[in-house]
Amino acid sequence: MHLFSFSHRSPEAETLNLNSPRFHRARSDPHRAASSNRSYAQLAATFHRLTFLSVVAIAALIALRNISAAEDERISVYGTAKVRVIPISLSGYSGEAASVLRFDLEIAGFDITDPDKAQYLLSGKNDGGQVEGRLQDRLNKANLLAKAYTGDTTRSQAHALADDVVMTILRVPGIARSRIAFRQDRAGGTGEIYLADYDGQNAKPVTQDNAIVAAPTWVPTHWHLFYTSYKSGYPWIYSHNLTTGERRPFARFPGLNSSAAISPDGNRVAMILSKSGSPDLWVCNIDGTGLTQLTKTPEDESSPCWSPNGKTICFASKINERRSLVLIPSTGGAATRLRTDGISNPSEPDWSPDGNTIVFTSQMGNFNICTVPAAGGVAEPIVAGEDPSWAPNSRTVIFTKRVGGKRILSLLDVPTKRVKDTAQISGSRSQPSWAK
Repeated sequence: MHLFSFSHRSPEAETLNLNSPRFHRARSDPHRAASSNRSYAQLAATFHRLTFLSVVAIAALIALRNISAAEDERISVYGTAKVRVIPISLSGYSGEAASVLRFDLEIAGFDITDPDKAQYLLSGKNDGGQVEGRLQDRLNKANLLAKAYTGDTTRSQAHALADDVVMTILRVPGIARSRIAFRQDRAGGTGEIYLADYDGQNAKPVTQDNAIVAAPTWVPTHWHLFYTSYKSGYPWIYSHNLTTGERRPFARFPGLNSSAAISPDGNRVAMILSKSGSPDLWVCNIDGTGLTQLTKTPEDESSPCWSPNGKTICFASKINERRSLVLIPSTGGAATRLRTDGISNPSEPDWSPDGNTIVFTSQMGNFNICTVPAAGGVAEPIVAGEDPSWAPNSRTVIFTKRVGGKRILSLLDVPTKRVKDTAQISGSRSQPSWAK
């Protein structure tokens, strides 16, 4: 994907075809399904053929849809931001394209505002099967980007434009076309593993087992998941190749097999096994060989995650009767407590891809999402929630939020402390894992 940058002249717009082989080789999901929406023009044509009662019903449905759209665009801010939001204006876009661009840019740290208050102006249109975008720096009077996006869906085209805006201004890759895995709860305590776009759209089941499932995790840079399932009647870890559909038990020892975490190079697996008595931390190769026990304690270890260089594993345990985050060399050695000053009962750590920060859940009355430097120190609570997982950009976190007796997935922009809820379906979603 080529990026055009300009200083003082109007560029000739580049066209990016999202259906081209070049683009699909770079995508993390080769099986993304197209989505479609009923157009308002079709609704208007139907409107004139309806009776008075039907008109009232349609008006009510449209009102409900508008309320839902408004809810999707809400954004909350928690505490004092570490960095300022970037003011940007949107003009010329309508319907789904406008909604997608607003969502993507707001969670990336932008504030959608009026043109006379914005530093950056994003203008264009969406029609004729394509989305066009032109980005200008209003203050410096510079043209930064001009591109048209074709192929695939309007939603995908808008995501691609948002990613290019983020790269142009922030100089970091966008996350709008990334994917997540999560647990979708069903009645009776069972659930299924699902995949979706990062914003919760295009959700599709990976499993259809009607069994207890937990802790999906990605094999880095691969279309491949590990997760725990009671499909067999026992808590086994499964390896599931999403490209071929092949699924096989990976760890099926007596007792508990859970919390698989794949090393950044994709060659090793950390997991929690109780085969020796209590739940301990174990590591093996991705093919199941070389199984090594790293901890031997009476405590319940849980939630391992890897440092980006693969040399250290962080997990939750107890030290001197205190619930703590613990660091241990991935090849074995002494375990040390990670300082999380000001926070008690930490669990569910996840190490940022850039290696600088660990996000985790604390339980101090309620569950809260917190961050701490990877070297340890003063921890910062940010928002109520649990199950945090870093995005590839080391800036955004997806987490589970409890609302009205159910669990939903929300996105947190850590520097600005802004939160947006993802698209929801009936039932609860939890334990998200971001593909990296």
